[in-house]
Amino acid sequence: MALIVKKFGGTSVGDVDRIRNVAAKIKQTYDAGNQVVVVVSARGGVTNELIARAKALNPQPNEREMDMLLTVGEQETIALTAIALHGMGVPAISRTGAQAGVVTDSEHTRSRILDISGGDIHEQLNAGKVVIVAGFQGADSSGEITTLGRGGSDLSAIAMAAVLKADLCQIYTDVEGVYTSDPRIVKSARKIPQISYEEMLELASSGSKVMQARAVEFAQNYNVVFEVRSSFNNQPGTIVKAEVPSMEDVVVSGVALDKNQAKITVGLPDKPGTAAKIFQALGEANVLVDMIVQNIGTAGSANLSFTVNKDDVQRATDVVNSAIVDLGGGQVSHTGDIAKLSIVGVGMRSHAGVAAILFEILAKHDVNIEMISTSEIKISVAIDLENADAVANAVHDGFGLDK
Repeated sequence: MALIVKKFGGTSVGDVDRIRNVAAKIKQTYDAGNQVVVVVSARGGVTNELIARAKALNPQPNEREMDMLLTVGEQETIALTAIALHGMGVPAISRTGAQAGVVTDSEHTRSRILDISGGDIHEQLNAGKVVIVAGFQGADSSGEITTLGRGGSDLSAIAMAAVLKADLCQIYTDVEGVYTSDPRIVKSARKIPQISYEEMLELASSGSKVMQARAVEFAQNYNVVFEVRSSFNNQPGTIVKAEVPSMEDVVVSGVALDKNQAKITVGLPDKPGTAAKIFQALGEANVLVDMIVQNIGTAGSANLSFTVNKDDVQRATDVVNSAIVDLGGGQVSHTGDIAKLSIVGVGMRSHAGVAAILFEILAKHDVNIEMISTSEIKISVAIDLENADAVANAVHDGFGLDK
């Protein structure tokens, strides 16, 4: 008997027929004699619909109330999935994040997991039941409902697998695994059979929509091996783990494109400490900053530019406007007409000239680079949003990932 954690995303449970399909997959695993814990997201589109309703009533809704609202989506899905299993003769019980013992900090809409007790999950499993857990949510120490941010159901599943010491963790989605690029944008993208945590983490943080970056980081920290696979067929997916054979033989493993980026530019006095005050204020407001560039100061002033998620633009702009008052004033502007394109590969550590190849491909396609950031195994560039899809295809094929 194995303990298996299965996570199903919003597309997988998008309607009654798909929930029935998910229940059938769960039943098959249960009938094989396994203990099964299922983590589910809200039905596809439900979270966005709830956010739109809230913002129609108030453009800047209270974050505590947003958590109360958004957890409704997952709670609908856990109940419907349990009901579908009951109809198939499988004993099942639903649990909210709080009931599953997910304890978080008190940062509403973007909380972090502090502890998971599992609640009574082991008791329910030992009683022969399938346990359906609401992803994306938990509660703080005072019992206030919290959410983990976009993609938080991935984190819920990985964390649950770690705490329960699951034998297997499967992340079901609408694609068959991790690809060399988004197959909806790059038609020549290929499925990767195995990928390292490091590469998966860089792809996730660079805009790949297959997995949430925090979930991959958690898996790496707790050595949770997991598989990303399709909920619509039985084909094997992509195994994500610590080491992959011959990782360094492949220079670039994937190309990611993030079109949900915005660039904020701040005109500041050119003196020490100004950037520190800006980023300290952003950090205290829990705004995640990605790429950063500062122009050389002239005539006593300098321009500082950085990128954030589009969802955080208003909050980031408000924070910066408040911060520059203490710096003697300045100008703040933002644009959403950019995309972040990234190449990722562990082999970049041991192969020179990768950046030169990337910039040559971009130059051939007359692409202007607005910003650049790098890590040991990643190079990211900010480019114009309009031609981003075509550029991603060119870079993917330029590194031979289509072969």
